[in-house]
Amino acid sequence: MVGIKSDAGNVRELNEDYASFIEDERFKIYLVADGMGGHNAGEIASNLAVKSIMRYLMEHSEENEDLLLNAVKYANNEIYEISQKNDKCKGMGTTITGCFIKGDIIQVVNVGDSCCFSIKGNEIKKVTKDHSWVQELIDAGAITEEEGRVHPKKNIITRALGTNSSVKIDIFNIDKSESSMFLLCSDGLSNEVQKEEMVEIVNRYKNFNEACEKLVDLAKARGGKDNITVLLFGGEV
Repeated sequence: MVGIKSDAGNVRELNEDYASFIEDERFKIYLVADGMGGHNAGEIASNLAVKSIMRYLMEHSEENEDLLLNAVKYANNEIYEISQKNDKCKGMGTTITGCFIKGDIIQVVNVGDSCCFSIKGNEIKKVTKDHSWVQELIDAGAITEEEGRVHPKKNIITRALGTNSSVKIDIFNIDKSESSMFLLCSDGLSNEVQKEEMVEIVNRYKNFNEACEKLVDLAKARGGKDNITVLLFGGEV
């Protein structure tokens, strides 16, 4: 079962987030991207990231070594090349977070500050680690996690797809027994809604699309200053 919801929020006119998924007999892939750049370049970058990763996986699904990693590298290159050729796209980039399932393999990928959470019963764990200036301050012990949540510069990211010819990509290998569901989201959700609230809503609304809508509604009720995207899947992973 899959639920998906993306919303521009209360402040921004453009929705520069993009989310999609493929459930194929060979593999499953679920992706959320949060674009950035002038004009509508952020929208282009997030869309291109998701579609490029999916295309690479479809065309190279027989590969076993570093398939997800190579797909994200391919997407980075696609975005970077377009940004170099088109003045309106110069400097564009995007976050990416995703979950890839092939046989017994479950991998989570992350670049930027979109998030992946694993859920089992009432337990929720953040799988990814934000590539952000505020996260670096937290890691250094300069501020607490609570201070980080309200920090005025919490939107500054230290890694993105497409802004350079190469990018450092985080890949996490997940034990199948540790999760029954996964929630992917842009920071428009995670900045407004605590993870404990996420799991409470997911467990209250058994319909995944309804759960996604309720999560977006809550983020909007708390200001909705950014685009908000959530993708929820599980049951059979």
